[in-house]
Amino acid sequence: MERGKRIAIVGAGISGLMACKYTLEKGFSPIVFEARSGLGGVWSQTIESTKLQTPKDFYQFSDFSWPPAVQGTYPDHTQVLEYIQAYAVRFNILPRIKFNSKVTCIDYVTSSDADLLSWDLWGGSGEPFSPSGKWHLTVQNAQNPSASAATDQQVYQVDFVILCIGRYSDVPNIPDFPLNKGPEVLNGQVLHSMDYAAMDDDVAAALIKEKRVTVVGFQKSAVDIAAEVATKNGASHPCTLLFKTAHWTVPEYMLPFVFRGLNRFTELMVHKPGEGFFMWLLAVFLSPLLWIFSTSIECYLKFVYPLKKYNMVPAHKFLKQISSCKFTVLPANFYDRVKDGSLYLKKSQSFSFCKNGLMVQGESRPLQSDIVILATGYKSEEKLKNIFRSNFFRKCISGSSAPFYRECIHPRIPQLAILGYADSPSILYSTEMRSKWLAHFLAGNLVLPTIRKMEEDVMEWEKCKRSDAEESHGRSCVSTLLQIYFNDQLCKDMRCNSRRKSGFLAELFEAYCPNDYKAVS
Repeated sequence: MERGKRIAIVGAGISGLMACKYTLEKGFSPIVFEARSGLGGVWSQTIESTKLQTPKDFYQFSDFSWPPAVQGTYPDHTQVLEYIQAYAVRFNILPRIKFNSKVTCIDYVTSSDADLLSWDLWGGSGEPFSPSGKWHLTVQNAQNPSASAATDQQVYQVDFVILCIGRYSDVPNIPDFPLNKGPEVLNGQVLHSMDYAAMDDDVAAALIKEKRVTVVGFQKSAVDIAAEVATKNGASHPCTLLFKTAHWTVPEYMLPFVFRGLNRFTELMVHKPGEGFFMWLLAVFLSPLLWIFSTSIECYLKFVYPLKKYNMVPAHKFLKQISSCKFTVLPANFYDRVKDGSLYLKKSQSFSFCKNGLMVQGESRPLQSDIVILATGYKSEEKLKNIFRSNFFRKCISGSSAPFYRECIHPRIPQLAILGYADSPSILYSTEMRSKWLAHFLAGNLVLPTIRKMEEDVMEWEKCKRSDAEESHGRSCVSTLLQIYFNDQLCKDMRCNSRRKSGFLAELFEAYCPNDYKAVS
């Protein structure tokens, strides 16, 4: 494979850094475009109390361990960012990054007259590079976004693009409201959790000080922000957490137990794409164990937390939630804040704005609020599809949580891969394996199946994931209950041994960690 081909990587979060590292090892010279002034992705802009919500043994680079000075199971955001920066320095990635360079558009240009829909093989040839097709990337100086295109934009031509723009940044999901019932009528301030997280800690603290704050949502950022505000303001200026659906949340000490339970034996209880009759029968026979596991966790959480007292018992099963990668660690003393009156929990299916705060469905009086923080997620699909100039490629992205072969290659979009977009409880762990797989493909060491077979494989995985996750969750992910099985497929493609443990019992009952795949390169 010709190593003179130009590879562009969009984003210098953990996915972009690993994509750069592994393509460098294969002899390429990638260029990384990062819109911000520093690397680290979401870890470069977080709230003060943010820390890792995955045990660090499951959130580390396979060939670069955490420093001995980091002792805790859950490093704080400063330690995580320093670890990521040290990785970039160790593998000489920094010289490859162009900071303050925002990719605003990518356009596929080809001299071939062939219709993309007529191709049997990916890109027409099944190869990562094409003699006729190129990607044009429009790059804007992020330090001066208002400057004219002629002076502050540059177009780069490359042979392959790796998008590492993530799911949780840049395009906030702002709910729609009727006329005169939206944020504009509030006699206060409305902001998204993204904007709150981007503030310096002292600025954020000054913003919320002695203010009536309402946080909307119940995912990780909502719970963390609400707990942080309640701790700082106390009962004299209580924070309200307004949400539509209660979700299962777990204490920190339980998480390592859950992660170490995700082993090959557990995966025998789960139906898999392409399974034979024996494996199907085995999953049917063993699946009651998963129900017992899920029910036991639920009973324990009801015991340690006052869920019934505050009407916080979720309507769905714990197992269905983790199958959707909605996994939240509850901040310490969360329910203590509720008990002492510094945090109110309020469930409602809808709300609107008024001059003095929020009108909550079913209540006649407004919820008095000076500041409303919308922790309502991101429009990740819109962010991804809008980077393409082609309407055809935009339509390819629409309508699925992750319509990608091996969760990084779209069968109909040539010479392009997407990393870090598929959900995972440990995005670093799962993305590193895909980065290694992609580097093998770029180096010509593995061959893609036909487009039809890739699309069939994608549909099989999608069908499997949807059966595990409730439709109400709106998404699903491979990497919770079938992480090892998925990595087995990647190892098979790369022609390396997927059995990484030292014995039968270890192979069956020990959890897999990033270190197990250190030798895969």
